[in-house]
Amino acid sequence: MSMRYDAPGTGARLVNDVIRRLAERGISIAGTTAVRVRGRATGRLRSVVVNLLTVDGRDYLVSPRGDTQWARNVRAAGEIEVGPARRSRRRRAVEVGDDAKPELLQRYLDRWYWEVKGHMGGLTPASTRDEMRAVAPSIPVFEIVG
Repeated sequence: MSMRYDAPGTGARLVNDVIRRLAERGISIAGTTAVRVRGRATGRLRSVVVNLLTVDGRDYLVSPRGDTQWARNVRAAGEIEVGPARRSRRRRAVEVGDDAKPELLQRYLDRWYWEVKGHMGGLTPASTRDEMRAVAPSIPVFEIVG
């Protein structure tokens, strides 16, 4: 897997913190969802806000900034808690292979490009399937099952 990580700046971290707190209380802004995952080193639950992509009744998490800390934690833990803190559900997380990513990335970009532009390895909603295939290894995608 090609490693890429677009670290958020101070402003993005502050905005994400506010949106995460709202999502943890069950208030979704443009499809945001609260997710908690065990840290690799501490074992403590770490909270992050993500856009939950649903395709054909299946849920996916996409890490537009690349191999982020939360993506590494999900990969190591193999499970996450999804939803507001009081009503969260523990679910398994299975990393999607690069061959399956182009369609999912297209759907993600169609819905959230306005929010993630500049963080998808140069992809846009108009990117070709070949361009998506080329960038797919640098964008972790997880299917949420169970």
